This record gives sequence, C-alpha cells and structure tokens, in this order.
Amino acid sequence: MTQLKKVAILGRPNVGKSSLFNRLLRQRDAITSDVVGTTRDIKKRQVTISGNRDFEIIDTGGIDDSTEMFSTVKKLSLRAADEADIIIYVVDGKNIPEAEDRELFYSLQQLGKPIALVVNKIDNDKDEALRYWDFLEFGAERTFPMSVSHNRYMNDFYAWLEEYIPEREEEDHSEPDEDEDLSFEDIVEMVHVAEEEEEDNEIKVAIIGRVNTGKSSLLNALLKEERAVVSPVAGTTIDPIDEEMEYRNHKITFVDTAGVRKRSRILGIEKYAFERTEAMLAEADIALLIIDSTVGVVELDERIANLIEKYKLGCLIVLNKWDIHKDDEETYTKAVEDIRDELRFLHYAPLITISAKTGLRVHKILDEIVDIYGRYKQRIPTSKLNEVLKYAINRHHIPTVNGGVVKIKFATQYETKPPKIAIIMNRPDGLHFSYKRYLTNIFREKFDFVGVPLDIGGRKRGQRMDDD
Repeated sequence: MTQLKKVAILGRPNVGKSSLFNRLLRQRDAITSDVVGTTRDIKKRQVTISGNRDFEIIDTGGIDDSTEMFSTVKKLSLRAADEADIIIYVVDGKNIPEAEDRELFYSLQQLGKPIALVVNKIDNDKDEALRYWDFLEFGAERTFPMSVSHNRYMNDFYAWLEEYIPEREEEDHSEPDEDEDLSFEDIVEMVHVAEEEEEDNEIKVAIIGRVNTGKSSLLNALLKEERAVVSPVAGTTIDPIDEEMEYRNHKITFVDTAGVRKRSRILGIEKYAFERTEAMLAEADIALLIIDSTVGVVELDERIANLIEKYKLGCLIVLNKWDIHKDDEETYTKAVEDIRDELRFLHYAPLITISAKTGLRVHKILDEIVDIYGRYKQRIPTSKLNEVLKYAINRHHIPTVNGGVVKIKFATQYETKPPKIAIIMNRPDGLHFSYKRYLTNIFREKFDFVGVPLDIGGRKRGQRMDDD
C-alpha cells in the first residue's frame, strides 16, 4: 500500500488553520472558535480531493511563545512540519504581516519542502486590495489569497495541492487466467490470506476522565514520546486527538478526550469538546477510565463511568499518580475497595495502578487492551453457550410469573463488540432482572468476559434481535 503524503497546516493562533482543516475534510471535525489557542494538540485525518487523490492532513496548534504550555504547542507543531511532506502556512489577511510570521515562514522554507503561504480572511476585493499585496514580501513560491470560511478563491489552492498529491493506485480486480493451474497448496494459502485480511485487529481506545487526572500524560507515556500537550492548567486538551501504534499484531488508535467537568462549569468551547468526547465514545471499543489516586472516586467520576456503561464499552480502570502510594498495600486495598463500591456497575472492569509521570506499570496497559479486545469481539459457539445455560437452569430454575410457567428454550449470541446474548423463551417478560443477573454471572464464570460488558435479553422465537 502506498504511503500517504502528509500535509501539515501551521501558523500563529487564530488565523484559521482548523477552519482550513475542516474545509479540506468537508466536515466540522476540529473545534473552531475566536478564542486564541483553541487548537493545542496535533490532529490528523485522511482527506480525498479530486475524487482519487488521498493524503493525511495535520492540524497543529497555534505557534506562540507567550506561556510554557504554548511553547510545548509550538514544539509539537514544528515537529509535525518536520515530519510532513507538504507545508501550508496560514496568516491572517485582516492584519499587517507580523515579524514573527516572517521568521517562522523563512525557517520552514529551509526544510526544502513544497510550502504555500495562505493569506486567509480575504473575504472581499477590499480586503485583497488592502492586505494581500503586503504578504508578497515573504517571497513564497506560491501565495494564495483566500477566505476559508466563505470558500473564496480555493480552486487555485486545490490545483497546487494536486501537483504534489499523486492519484490513487487503482486495485487490480482482473480475474486470474482460466488456464492457470493452481495447486492445492496455492488454494490453501489464498484462503489463509483472505482469513487474515478479515481478522479484526483494529482497536479504538478512548482515554476518559475528569480534568487534570493525567490523560495526556498517559498517552505520551504509552507512545513513549510527547504527542499530547501536558500542562497543569485544567482543560488543556480541548479537541480529542488520535494517535496510532502497533502492538501484538494490533493497530491501536488512542483518542485523548477532553477532561470532563461538572455540567455547570462547561462553558464556551468546552461544551463542544464534551459533545465531541461523547461522539468519540460512540465509536470506541474500549475506555481507559483514568482516576486520580490522590483524590479517589468523586461524584463526577461516577457520571463519567456512566458514559462507559451507556456506550457498552470494554473498560480498564486506571488509577493514576500511584507513585505517591507506591508499595503501600493498605492504601491499595482501601482504594480498590472504594472504587469497587462506588463503581459497582463496572464490576467487570479490571483495575491497574500506574504512574504516567514515572512510567510505573504503564507498559501493562497495552497487554490489558489487547486481551480485553479479544474478549470484546469473541463469539461463543451456540453449543457451548447452551451447555452452560442448561447447567444454570438445572442449578436454579427460572421462577414462574403470576402462576404461569416460563420456559427457556435456548440461547444464542447474535452480536459482538459487546457480546449480546438472546435467551429464547416463551415469555420474554418473565426474565426477571435478578434471574438475568444470575445468568450473566454464570456466563462470566464459565467464559472469559473480564473487562467486557455482557448484554443479555429475553426474546421470542422468530423475534428480531434488534427489537427491544
């Protein structure tokens, strides 16, 4: 498979980088606002233009040295430029050229890569007459006066991109020569290759928790490099960011979500961040629930944990900042008891104590993720499922309902991620929640469902599985 070209968008804060990112993506993905520094982390997405030209677009944080946090943003942004194949530098066409912009642009030119200067916010002919010509002094090979928000003067810019983005290589769907003789070994190999291609080894992991629990620090520790901006300022991460890695033959995509505050404190762009976090959870497979061990479980942790239950995700509870309590068995026992008591509905989730800061036990999280995902996507054979169901019924018969006999006929798993099991019976309304809980516990006892929610419901024979 051809490696996609990487296109990085850089510029100082509030010049329209994320708006250009969204325009190329043709959807509102990156959060945009008039607040300086809305984008702080690196955001990547695959984009297609002209129908058959694919590339990876990289949205970076505004380059600014005003604070320690923004210095980190600048470092990550410049590193993205260094890794990119093509650079787009965006400036604000409403204002006169800044000396800092010139210096940054000249330094990026030294990388020797295709680079364009986009003079944004040229909304009309008056803007163009007032400001555009001032930016020609940058000496850019290509300068584009544009209005991203109004989709004005974009065609020349797209044409420039096409010069550096190759057309997609079309797959060869031609049939093999009928006269070609395939040996039995060749056919077996083709079958194995097809099975491997269909194997589900892509895992989406959402890192979720309250503000300032160490989510971004954990992401950096897992990736073994600085990819997310870390700051003592609560709410540093606004836009969920994706980072990928390979581990044990799996592609793991981590999403570092915005820290969740109390609803009464969610203001401005953080409201969009919270909505985006929920959207990411709807697409995720596994959630890493990060809890600050120095604080313990608070009411907001329970609300966040309810999101995991809402979206039926696999779950690993991560007790962070454990370096403070390292090797303190009494504290560990108390912490686990408190968490299990407060988060009873996540009883199936394993728990690990770590320190994202020192790296304590961080490496074990990757093994937990792969193992949980294996259970999350597992399908139990119907024969084995019914052996256990028969055992459960013989051990404890299902109670009658208003004197009426309730008969369970068989069980079948009809979906994975998470595993969903239908209990086929004459009276689905007779499956009392206490008996459903009993069956769930039996299935968990006989099959490995650690870290995985189990969805069990009564159905009549012939009833659609997606009917409630």
